[in-house]
Amino acid sequence: VVVCTYTMDMYNHIQDTAEAVFDQTYEDVELVLIADGDEEVHEAIQADYGTREDVRIGCNDENRGLSYSRNHGLELATGDVVAFLDDDAVPADDWAAKLVEGYDRHDALAVGGKMTPIWVHGKPQFLPEEFYWLVGVTQRGSSDEEREVRNTFGSNISFRRDVLGELGGFDESLGRKGNAQVQGEETELAARMHEEYGERVWYVPDAEVGHKVFEYRTDRQWLVKRAFW
Repeated sequence: VVVCTYTMDMYNHIQDTAEAVFDQTYEDVELVLIADGDEEVHEAIQADYGTREDVRIGCNDENRGLSYSRNHGLELATGDVVAFLDDDAVPADDWAAKLVEGYDRHDALAVGGKMTPIWVHGKPQFLPEEFYWLVGVTQRGSSDEEREVRNTFGSNISFRRDVLGELGGFDESLGRKGNAQVQGEETELAARMHEEYGERVWYVPDAEVGHKVFEYRTDRQWLVKRAFW
């Protein structure tokens, strides 16, 4: 499970993510933590998790962005399947088990799950549930059944490690970097996978991840910019 972060402002949240990964009911889980060019973050991760055998830690030489960081995590990961979470995500305790079941059930190349909201500062009344994709949450109208989809959210998606390697990982010209919001890197990767293998991502809605929705994400101007990118 690869988790990337780049600022101490998010450190208490990445601790929540890490603890949720450690609490998974599926026992064979490795956590890969990547600090995107922030040495203070790297030192904090080393201090808190550096002695754990189930944790691998990396730090970029400078701020390289989310896609580069995820590819760095892929290089460090040793599992047969590599899953990705954001540093503001909290997986359910059976999340990894449900992903693994999806691989076994469908002989899948990639499996992702459902994103549910964690409203940090309250649920906005003006935002209809059909638009929840704007805040990284599975929107109303999505399937409640397992099925093949183009892609799931980048904070709840996984791939077979050998497939990711053969595809060359994420396109590093895409993905968040600082204030840059050119997103859709998981969409592009899943499209490349489909072109190469003729397979799509299996959506397993029981594999749930909670996504913290901070106050700034419910600002109307931010939502318009997010929709544009």
